[in-house]
Amino acid sequence: MSAGTGKEASALQARGLVKRYGEREALRGVGFSAEPGELVAVIGPNGAGKTTLLSILAGIVRPDGGEVEVPAGEVGWVPQQAALYRRLTVEENLLLFARLEGHRDPRASAAEMLELTGLGERREEIVARLSGGNQQRINIAIGLLSQPRVLLLDEPSVGLDPRQRARLWLFIAGLAERGTTVIFSTHDIQEAERYGGRLLVLADGEALFDGDAGGLREAVRREAPEAADRDFETAFVAYLQHRGH
Repeated sequence: MSAGTGKEASALQARGLVKRYGEREALRGVGFSAEPGELVAVIGPNGAGKTTLLSILAGIVRPDGGEVEVPAGEVGWVPQQAALYRRLTVEENLLLFARLEGHRDPRASAAEMLELTGLGERREEIVARLSGGNQQRINIAIGLLSQPRVLLLDEPSVGLDPRQRARLWLFIAGLAERGTTVIFSTHDIQEAERYGGRLLVLADGEALFDGDAGGLREAVRREAPEAADRDFETAFVAYLQHRGH
């Protein structure tokens, strides 16, 4: 992974990413770029390669081909499973991770994240007693401790009820408005359409579409005209089938 050699305006660039697990190709030449403050939804069915892509962007998994360019040390990674110590308080979790990351002033870093996430009033509450939505906000706060320019979220709203989901996306949208590039994965086409300024569609490791929701709707109508009058999710499934997935 190289740093700082991409276009100045881009927060992240991926070119020709390939990943193989034995004979299976999890990614087949996937590439895209993301700008500062952009919300990018990586959408596709289970097994499409979404988590593999985000793991490579985060530097956790090495690709077998291609390259990623990001500002050095400025990518935050939030996996689907919350990496929290449930018996500790909200503040204790943030202090622990700030110390593990080597922050000069862990308490100041924790206080900043408590303010950013709106969890200051819950700082002394045990994490296990919090709602799923608040636990996910803490998980994201940990990913933000390094003040990354790019934040990667793997299925961030899984297991949340509609109200928790709405609050979480309001928070994520606020991060983007402040200039953080947010790239998130989801298999929910309606969630991608609602919250993603750009949609990157993956299926069987192949990038099928990269553009806004209106462009995807047009592509669906063009590829699967027989499903154009049906709900968007059903039409999207027909689109994938027409593309051989």
